[in-house]
Amino acid sequence: MLNIPELLATELNLKPYQVQNALELLAEGSTVPFIARYRKERTGEMNEVQLRDLADRYTYLTELEARKSVILNAIAELGKLTPELQAKIESCLQKTELEDLYLPFRPKRRTRATIAREKGLEPLAEWIKSLNTKNAPPASLEAEAAKYISEEKAVKTAEDALKGAADILAEEVAEKAELRAYLRDYLLEEGVFVSHIKENDHPEGTTKFEMYRNYQMRVKNIAPHNMLALSRGEAEGVLQFQIAFDEDFVLSYLESQEIKTKVRAIRDFYQAMIKDAFNRLMKASLMTEVISEKKTYADIESIKTFEANLRELLLSAPAGMKPTLAIDPGFRTGCKVVVLDQTGKFLEYQAIFPHQAAEQRLKAAQTLKSLIEKYNIDLIAIGNGTASRETDEFVSQVLQNVERKPIKVMVNESGASIYSASKVALEEFPDLDVTVRGAISIGRRLQDPLAELVKIDPKSIGVGQYQHDVDQKLLKKKLEETVESCVNFVGVDLNTASKELLVSVSGITPTVANNIVGYRNKQGVFKNRRELLKVPKLGPKAFEQAAGFLRIRGGNNPLDNTAVHPESYPVVEAIASDLNIPLTQITQIAEKLNKVNLKKYITDTVGEPTLRDILSELEKPGRDPRAEFKYATFKDDIKEISDLKIGMELEGIVTNVANFGAFIDIGVHQDGLIHISQLADRYVDDPKKIVKVGQVVKVRVLEINEKLKRISLSMKSIRQ
Repeated sequence: MLNIPELLATELNLKPYQVQNALELLAEGSTVPFIARYRKERTGEMNEVQLRDLADRYTYLTELEARKSVILNAIAELGKLTPELQAKIESCLQKTELEDLYLPFRPKRRTRATIAREKGLEPLAEWIKSLNTKNAPPASLEAEAAKYISEEKAVKTAEDALKGAADILAEEVAEKAELRAYLRDYLLEEGVFVSHIKENDHPEGTTKFEMYRNYQMRVKNIAPHNMLALSRGEAEGVLQFQIAFDEDFVLSYLESQEIKTKVRAIRDFYQAMIKDAFNRLMKASLMTEVISEKKTYADIESIKTFEANLRELLLSAPAGMKPTLAIDPGFRTGCKVVVLDQTGKFLEYQAIFPHQAAEQRLKAAQTLKSLIEKYNIDLIAIGNGTASRETDEFVSQVLQNVERKPIKVMVNESGASIYSASKVALEEFPDLDVTVRGAISIGRRLQDPLAELVKIDPKSIGVGQYQHDVDQKLLKKKLEETVESCVNFVGVDLNTASKELLVSVSGITPTVANNIVGYRNKQGVFKNRRELLKVPKLGPKAFEQAAGFLRIRGGNNPLDNTAVHPESYPVVEAIASDLNIPLTQITQIAEKLNKVNLKKYITDTVGEPTLRDILSELEKPGRDPRAEFKYATFKDDIKEISDLKIGMELEGIVTNVANFGAFIDIGVHQDGLIHISQLADRYVDDPKKIVKVGQVVKVRVLEINEKLKRISLSMKSIRQ
């Protein structure tokens, strides 16, 4: 069997000790964020991406080894396990290759070959096979086949017998692992995807899959989003697609591998049998396998894009802990207005109707002005859905008559309605209407995007590419990992975090998260990290995994508001003592570090990597690693697609990044698309290298199609 650690080291370009130690830490229950941050010495400073790649590949290989054991036992029980076959199985690195080897021995439904065997035709097949040699003498197939005629077995003629023998040999050919592997590779390399729209049901110009009406693309070159579009189109009954290839070449290849004799009768028999083997037993299954392989690749790439977009959205710059007025806009039903204090606590709700009669508009303006002045509002968050631009214009007019000038920001409200109707929102605000909860979510997103967005299923946030078409189990796993990574990267305020935020902290289970909130409600705020050990079901292991990612502002120990792990406190205390500086003056320690020999603080558990991290924390204790807050300004006179003109230059916000380009909110209720070819004045192979979700960009309008609601944009030759 495989030496998995050795193989992983080779495949992932790691040293054996890195693989061994990382696998041990994972087996002990350590999380990826914890290992990456606090066990750098043991892993040789492996980052989160390397650790997750290692964990994923390790899982794949262990599953592969387990499957090998099952297959080896099954073949051995049949008495057909040869040393050569065993060696091939044990050396397999891919599940597809393994299943190819098992195919001839796999229990199968009653096939034409099994029926032929039941009729006693296997000896005839073996006799014909014995004639397939370079020096085989001429022989009469019909004469030999006539010996197997049997009314009882329904073999009425010699031709029937030969057909049965051909069925047996065809199945053998179709199940040869090396032939299947070659043809699969051939289809991947030389095949062409060809698609057609079902003309009768979908006339030209009536479907979103129009570009696939007469579409052709090499299998090896198809982009992930095109593969997913084909799959979706087929699933929706709009498209039909298949793989086109040179069938004559395939048959010639099979003949070259399988036909050895020069005897015309045997060659003719084999050619017919091989053609049947390919068309009946190989073609469809191989195409399915190739399509599945390309779909799996497309899923993985699409999920990577989703992960990257989600990460950028979760790590969006927070506007900060400031009094906020949030508005969920609406025409007929009015605008829902809520006030939040600087911690996000809900204070007041009002419904206003600024888009109705003049009397209602005046009343709405008075209400808004009153709330701004009453609560000293610093931020105004406006949801970017229906009536958003009209509401934005109304708020601008109100602010002209207000002495205080809050920052006004359009906030992406994707998923807010999902949150507002969720169990989480109901528990948080049981007495509020769903629309009010939605407005609260919009406001909190502006204050701290990460803390609010973790309450929503990532798939509802709207930054995915064909998210409903990809492997849902893999998507869920990867998005959960992304949320976990972001939460631990930023750190969490132990005394204000919701249980939804806490549950993404390293080592914190849903039960423990509930217990932390319960303890906080009964005992008051945590004064130090050690107090965590008083929380029910939070033991030493959970404390080890979680403590470094939890922050306590204004607690007993200044180090509790940093990313320094409690296990490293003695090192900081020793440095502070040597410098004769109290821990309460933590920033002064960093300023005077050039006066000490840091190497003397290195221990068995605290090496140079950890020491570097500690020093970085001391320089800026409790710093937020997220970017500085910025926001886009939409033009007041551009509210609808009809207001756009080709050549206009506008400011917008990146709402989604796909493999083929980026979608931009320019304030007209319909995102525009910057195709990958329009992202820069140079060649771009990956849009994520140029833009990210939440980024403010300047764009130029290239094309407008009001009927299809499509806007083409460009960033070329525009100074950002």
